[in-house]
Amino acid sequence: MNLQTCIPLSTQKPSIDYNSEILMLGSCFAEHINKKLEYFKFKTLSNPFGILFHPKAIETFLWMASQDERYTDADIFFHNERWHCFDAHSSISDPDEDVMIARLNEGLQKAKQQILKSTHIFITLGTAWVYRLKSLDMIVANCHKIPQAAFDKKLLSVEEIADNLQNCVQLIQSLNTSVQITFTVSPVRHSKDGFIENTRSKSHLITAVHQSIEKNAKLSYFPSYELMMDELRDYRFYSMDMLHPNDLAIQYIWDRFCKIWISERATKTMKKVEEVQKGLTHKPFNPHSEQYASFLEKLLIKQKQLQQEYPFMIFLK
Repeated sequence: MNLQTCIPLSTQKPSIDYNSEILMLGSCFAEHINKKLEYFKFKTLSNPFGILFHPKAIETFLWMASQDERYTDADIFFHNERWHCFDAHSSISDPDEDVMIARLNEGLQKAKQQILKSTHIFITLGTAWVYRLKSLDMIVANCHKIPQAAFDKKLLSVEEIADNLQNCVQLIQSLNTSVQITFTVSPVRHSKDGFIENTRSKSHLITAVHQSIEKNAKLSYFPSYELMMDELRDYRFYSMDMLHPNDLAIQYIWDRFCKIWISERATKTMKKVEEVQKGLTHKPFNPHSEQYASFLEKLLIKQKQLQQEYPFMIFLK
């Protein structure tokens, strides 16, 4: 008896190995996958502007980065004792104006440098709902707790999203023509929009993504949304809010991600990295024992062997 549906997945090329350069952009699910990549010591950068939920925000970010644009004091505003930018997530905000501007421009520089050398870029779309700031007639990446009366809420059409994605691809390829770009749709449900509205939003995103993929062989799709909805259709895979995937679900989707994207050689190296990572968090009963000293010595040897082959790996206890 088959008690679970299974989405067929094909191995993707070029695969990811420890020479790959990865950029993760988009919603909070991109952050989850990036944390896994960081844990296993891949060369990766995630969301220099913090989480970006919708395709227009990602397009704006990529345009600013690729065109060498810079932010000034005219692009930020003070609210609730912090400086904010409507193009960035509130995690970038700061009480100091100069720090805020520097943080924005450093993020653009990091993004451009990473795009130039990236082998893989993953873009995770969270929602098709956007907020337009009435006073400036602009779609914002984040409202920063400004009263909702200052905004008009809108559902992006499939055509608008497809245009956003096409612009994202063109901006990336203007800097790097060989990079593999993969889209995915976040499995996080945006209940604040409404459950029916969330379904409309996800359907617009998925349709637009697949329209884009059909036109470009260098684009691909990873079905994180479908894995959550069809293979993990049980609330035991959700966190306490019943909206976000829990650690078990994230691990499951990560395993599926590895199966199709990570090379066989890199998979073997990941096991060695994990041995070191777990060893560094090990808490001994007797930290002064000979047995623990021997354990640390062997762990250091494993660490140095990895760093000899991959000098960019840095392990922190």
